[in-house]
Amino acid sequence: MVFVRLTLSSAKVSVICKDHRERVSYYKAFETDAHGYFYAQLEGFTMSHYLLDHPLTSCHVKLVSSPLESCNLLSNVNYGLNGSPLRYETKRLFGKNYKALVFTAGPLAFHPANCTPTYHP
Repeated sequence: MVFVRLTLSSAKVSVICKDHRERVSYYKAFETDAHGYFYAQLEGFTMSHYLLDHPLTSCHVKLVSSPLESCNLLSNVNYGLNGSPLRYETKRLFGKNYKALVFTAGPLAFHPANCTPTYHP
């Protein structure tokens, strides 16, 4: 199969977080920028339990839609269908009134409807 890395502009992805009782506690869709990346501030995300509801265990990124008709089928590369888990990047951002942790997920991929198999003997 041919996969397109999600360096695709205007693709849509979502961030979904569930609490320790499996209830959706946060959902928001985002659109990738001109370079195929998205930056999501989880504004409104709350944790009812400081350990069990942490973003590393409760949040996932999923594919939503591709802007390309020729390559718009969802794939499960890096769990794009089921939800790609977040990874901690050991990076922190500090501002005058805030401190933020940086997480990543993916890369994720769409694939075309018709894939010509390539055989390598």
